[in-house]
Parts: sequence; structure tokens; C-alpha cells
Amino acid sequence: MGERQLSEDAASYSDPEPFSLVAQGQSLTFYPAGKDRREALMELVSSALERLDVCFYIFAEDDVSTQLRDGLCAAARRGVAVPLIIASFGAPASEIFFHPLLDAGGRYYLFSPRIGMRYLIRNHQKMVIADGARALFGGFNIEDDYFAPPERNGWNDLAIWIEGDAVDGLSDWFAKLVDWTDDDHAHFRAIRRTVSDWQWKSGDGNARWLVGGPTRGLSSWARCVTRDLREGERLDIFMAYFSPPYTLLRRIARVGRKGGTRLLMAAKSDNGATLGATRSLYHYLLKRGTRIWEFSPCKLHTKLIVLDDAVYLGSANFDMRSLYLNLEIMLRIDDPALADRMREFVSHQIAASEEITPEVHRQRRTWLNRIRWAAGWVLVSALDYTVTRRLNLGI
Repeated sequence: MGERQLSEDAASYSDPEPFSLVAQGQSLTFYPAGKDRREALMELVSSALERLDVCFYIFAEDDVSTQLRDGLCAAARRGVAVPLIIASFGAPASEIFFHPLLDAGGRYYLFSPRIGMRYLIRNHQKMVIADGARALFGGFNIEDDYFAPPERNGWNDLAIWIEGDAVDGLSDWFAKLVDWTDDDHAHFRAIRRTVSDWQWKSGDGNARWLVGGPTRGLSSWARCVTRDLREGERLDIFMAYFSPPYTLLRRIARVGRKGGTRLLMAAKSDNGATLGATRSLYHYLLKRGTRIWEFSPCKLHTKLIVLDDAVYLGSANFDMRSLYLNLEIMLRIDDPALADRMREFVSHQIAASEEITPEVHRQRRTWLNRIRWAAGWVLVSALDYTVTRRLNLGI
């Protein structure tokens, strides 16, 4: 694809419309467009009758965050229980910003307020649960950019509305988060034990929640995706931040040799180091048959993996922090029809993206870029993610 054609395709790109299907007893509706995500979020909040469980990593002080806060206040005033968890490290909103919620009768929890081992954990999860019966989850945060359209360089992201017995599992997990967050004396080992022990799956096991976090071994999320990659035959990854350890990189390359791997990565981000970290891996993967595209219309924040008939949806990136340290929530559904539909969704995004062929990568792979990319990989993989957000490396 020529540069002119790529530019035209990226400029004419529009987010897909919402789409719905039932998979393994779970009713799912997907919202790729920011305006639709925002409407679904506010509808969920306004429809709650008894309880709203809310957890976000980033919660800003802007138009969408004010609208959500005011919606939570209105729910609390009509008698709905409203516990809200935000991350002290990720959320720029001040405590004063949430005073109206407290005045209305809601509750507000700050994740990891103390310095220490507990402070190193990032609560990267995003979820809103209404009445224990329906929920919205995915990769989006509460900030205007996560709901802005592509022409304003808003984040390309995905929210999933879910109804079914899986909501019971999500509610149970949220209750454990509240218990841990509300305990000022909770130690690092308490959350590690919770991440290690907690599990939820449907009766036949084809739908299950996986959680990430700091454990002695692998968390259920890291363990499950590692196992699936060992046996996989066909793989699509549409991922904002991609810098896995070489153990998983080798498994992705093994699937790539079979000719069935498509990676759709970010061309734009707010963090140049993450772009460099991902690009440092292209040479290895391209040599082994993996096809790679970079999403061009706007910044990328989506987290989606389709591996054979299994679909992974939720908050986790495919990098060291999301695999091994962050608190993450992922839904794995083993369903052929859902996998086919999500591959169609990926193909729609690929149509507006630039394919990174071996020839394109060779042209980009100058000595200066190789140094930048390698530095990005070291920073993203070895240093705290929030440090790398302040670095650009000229990428």
C-alpha cells in the first residue's frame, strides 16, 4: 500500500458501529466508537436500581469524568449503593473532585495510598457493574480522549457490555478489591494471595474470568495465555502495548511459522518508548512469518487477543507489567462464532493500517532507530511504566 493510499484510508477511517452476539451463555455488545461507549456507560449508570460497582485506573477532571461523577451522585441520591475505586497512581482527579459523591452518600476508595510494596502495584482494571446483573468492562479509562473520535486523535478502544452469569463472577471479584483497598493495613502478600486463589468459570469452563497481578507463580491470566500459545494454530493480536518476554515471543513466532498470525500494533501513542519497545521485536517476528500492521488513524488503546477459538477481552496489555504485575481483569471465552466475529473486527482495523513488510521494516531499521527501539524495550520492560510515559526518544 502506497503512502498516499494509506493516508487516504486512515483519513477516511471511521469506528465500527456497535455489534452484539451471544457466546457461551453471555450476551455481549461491543462498542468500538467513543461516542457509543460514552452513551452505554451513562445508560448503565442511570439504569441502576440498587448498586453500582465502579473501578477505573485513570479518572480525570474533564467533561466525561464530570458527567460520570454527576451520574454516580444522582444514583447515590436515589438510594443506589455506589462504591468507587480509583488508582492513586493513574487517576489525576483530586479528592475534592469526589466530595459531591461522598455528600450524596457514595463511597470513594483510593487504591494503594501508601508508600511500600503495596504502592508498586497498579490497579489497571476498568469496570462498571449495575445491580450485579449487567456490566461494562474493557480497556477504556475516564478521560475525554478515551471517548473522542479518530479525527481528534482519540484513543481507539473497546468497551464490552455483558449480561449473563459471568457478571456474578465480576461482582465477586470487585467485592474482593473493595475488601483489600478498604484495609489500610493490608499487606502486599494479601493481594498476592487473592490473585493466586480467586477464580470464576462457567459450568463447562468455556467462559472464565482471568486476573493478573503479583503472584509467586504466574497469575491465571498469564498462565492461561501462555498455555494457549503453546498449542495455538491461528493468532490475532490487536494490542496497544506489546513487549512480551522472549518466552512468549517465541511461542508467537511458532504460530507465525504456520502462516496464521496477524499482529495489529500502534503507530501512534502518548508514549514513544512503548512504540520503540514493540518495533524492536518486529525483525524477529517477521523472519518467522508473522504479519504485522500498525494502526494509523489515531492513538491505539485496544486490548484484544483471538487465539484459535478463544477470545481474550479486558484491561490487560501484552507487556511485562500487564502480564506479571498489574492487577488486570480479562474474560476468556472459547467460542468459534465469537472468534470469527472478532477476526472480522480486526480485519476492519487492518484495512486502515500500514502493513510492516520486511522491506518496510528494513527501511525503518536504521542504526539510530535500532538504538531508540532497544532503549524503549529496556525502559518499558525493566523500569516502571510511569517513568517511560515521560520519555519520548524522538519516536
